[in-house]
Amino acid sequence: MSSSDDRALVLNPILCDGRGLCQEAAPDLIELDEWGYPLMRGGGLRIRLSRDDEQQARAAVQSCPKLALHMER
Repeated sequence: MSSSDDRALVLNPILCDGRGLCQEAAPDLIELDEWGYPLMRGGGLRIRLSRDDEQQARAAVQSCPKLALHMER
């Protein structure tokens, strides 16, 4: 049995066009840089998810019109 602790939210910055919808959907996980482009909490392109983070992560993935976010194990 796998826990959600081994899941991550990953951003592909090449696909992103900086609309900020993901940050609105997951404000606890995603920050916007000075140009309005997303970074994961702490400044990276990938964040390890806790069980509590998973709902916001799914909302962020679904909100991205450019498919620049995905979740992986």
